[in-house]
Amino acid sequence: MRPSTKGALCGLTAALLAGVSAPISKLFLSDVSPLHIAGLLYTGGGLGLVICEWGRRRWGGATVDEAPLRRADLPLLSGMVCLGGMVGPILMLSGLQRLSGVFGSLLLAMEAPFTILLAVGWFKEHLTRQEAAGAVIILLGGGLIGYAPFGPVGDLIGVLALSGATVCWALDNNLAQRLSSLRDPLAVMKVKALSAGLVMIGIGCFSHDRWPEAMAVAALMGVGSVSYGVSLVLDAYALRFVGAAREAAYFATAPFVGAVFSIPLLGEPWGSREVLVALLMGTGVLLLQGARHVHLHTQAEVEHDHLHRHADLHHDHHETFGTGAHAHQHRHQPITHDHAHVSDLHHRHPHS
Repeated sequence: MRPSTKGALCGLTAALLAGVSAPISKLFLSDVSPLHIAGLLYTGGGLGLVICEWGRRRWGGATVDEAPLRRADLPLLSGMVCLGGMVGPILMLSGLQRLSGVFGSLLLAMEAPFTILLAVGWFKEHLTRQEAAGAVIILLGGGLIGYAPFGPVGDLIGVLALSGATVCWALDNNLAQRLSSLRDPLAVMKVKALSAGLVMIGIGCFSHDRWPEAMAVAALMGVGSVSYGVSLVLDAYALRFVGAAREAAYFATAPFVGAVFSIPLLGEPWGSREVLVALLMGTGVLLLQGARHVHLHTQAEVEHDHLHRHADLHHDHHETFGTGAHAHQHRHQPITHDHAHVSDLHHRHPHS
């Protein structure tokens, strides 16, 4: 299976699992503080990944030899925990308290264009004209949510809070792309989820928020194990396979899942504006996902350590490590070739 296809499957599945969490989380906001909700979701996700890691070792047989986390990875990992695991979820839940589940879920689609803008402007990924058009259309849809020509419809603070959450996750996505391309995505996301979850639960306890009932704790941790555990790992693999900009296109479908589930879970109707926003964002997502990038390019010399196979177009060094996937320190010699590619670990070349 091609990496681009793997990235699409991982990204879309991650979006499906994550999208359900927004309306479910809103069900608990009347009785549980945002800090406790976010903390329990992430802790549940982290514990779920601990179980997955144990299962991989117990029944996985010859596991893939991923490169382990190193001390030099701490700055990237810390940024992911703080931005994506703490500030982002707290802002999201605070915003959801002030907006409907449908509006809130659709506004979260702004994570995609913010991720793309950062990926292109800061992290040197490439954006085609078609992808740029898709990002602009999604931004228009997000702006329409907070625009009320005939009177206030959405709470401005809620809109700003959810927008801030998407910016945090956009930064988190780009940091995660760099780290998950080199290290084991399961290990990376396990550390992120557990660290963020336990810190937020601790802050919630010190803030004297009432501890939720046992059923709420179990439900939130159960949701977190899937929507914040499995989803995070699948999203990390999508980042590895296709880069942050294109991963954002696939993950942009998550808010649509949340909006759809808001109807039966929260009893919220869809009006004409919600339909228009959904059409705009859906069009943008289709444009983003339909882009293809092929041209003659040169891969610069670089040395790093990550999971790879010697049979692909970029790993022709001759160390004796077998033919399967493995990780070791290796050097890429400069090479010029022409093939379809995305902005993954080996394709950050300049474009004229």
